Formats: sequence, structure tokens, C-alpha cells
Amino acid sequence: MITARTLAAGIAYVTGAALIAAGPVMIYEGVHGQRQVTDQLSAQLISFPAQGSPSLPAAQAAYAGQQITNGPQAKAYADMIETHIKEATGGKTYSQVSTEAMAAPNDAKLAGAKQTAFMGESLRGSLMSAYQAWEVTYLVMGLGAAFTGLGVATVAVTGLTQKSRRTAGAAGSDNRVNPEGGQACQDPAQGMSLSLISDN
Repeated sequence: MITARTLAAGIAYVTGAALIAAGPVMIYEGVHGQRQVTDQLSAQLISFPAQGSPSLPAAQAAYAGQQITNGPQAKAYADMIETHIKEATGGKTYSQVSTEAMAAPNDAKLAGAKQTAFMGESLRGSLMSAYQAWEVTYLVMGLGAAFTGLGVATVAVTGLTQKSRRTAGAAGSDNRVNPEGGQACQDPAQGMSLSLISDN
């Protein structure tokens, strides 16, 4: 007969096994996702300006000459683009520059600033998307590791609990106590004989 404890233990065991199975899959998907981001960024052949270049802001000096292949580099390059856009537009956003350019269609300087802001913001948006995807892969891998650990712990605790209950049950059935206060014996017939001897 299946008791409530047995059913609960079974559910816990299945849950733990499912977590153990899901964990490595999530870790694999996270690693695979990072490889995809790397492949996509590498294919763009985007590199930081060389050391000492006037177009390399001080905040990105540590990335001088590096090709973008990962999330942190993509974020740093996006920040560099933002700096250049602000310099080109006087700190204005693309929408502000665009509005001014439409109001003055013959102003070549505004038209150039508008084009610079548009292209810069487009590239910056793509790089930030790559950076966010890179960060999500770390989240997926972290959850995969947590699921694996939780699953192992669940299965182990469930197994030890069940083993402890079986051991306790076996010990209880082996230690039958004499109703007359005599010592415990494993054989009921032997216990009855000892009880009769005691009465005589």
C-alpha cells in the first residue's frame, strides 16, 4: 500500500532527477549562446582605435586595438560610440537633431550630425543587444548549475530519509517486548515460554 510519505518521497525523487537532467542542458545552452554571440561579433570585424588615437576615449583606453568578440567589449564600444555621438551633436539626442535638421533642410552641418547620430545609435543598439544576450547566457548557466546542485541535494536527502525510515522500521519489528515486563525477544514462541516459566 502506498502511503502519503512514500508518495511524497517519490515526487521529491522525480523532481530532483528532473532538476539534475535540466541543469546540464541549461549550462550547455548558455555556453552555446556565448559562442553564437562571439561568432556574430567576430564576423563584424569591429576593433577599438589604437593606443594613443584621439578617437579613443580615456574610459576605453584598456581596450585599445582589441577586436570585439565578447559582451563586455561590445558594451565598452557602445559607450565609446555614445561619447562620439554627444561630441558630434553637442550632447543632443538623435530625435532632437533630426527635428532641427527637418526644420532647416539646407543646413549641411545639421544634416551631417543627424546622419552621424543615426548610424551611431544603430550600431550602439546592436552592440548593446549583443551585450545583453551575453549577460543572459551567464544567467542561464548559473541557473543550470543551481538546478543541478539542488537536484543532487534533493535526491540525496530523499534517499537518506527513506533509508533511515526503513532502518527504523526493521529495528522496530525485530524488538518485540514481552507483555509481562520480560526482556525483548525476536521469537514470539520463545517469549511465551519464558513468560510461562516466570508464572510458575
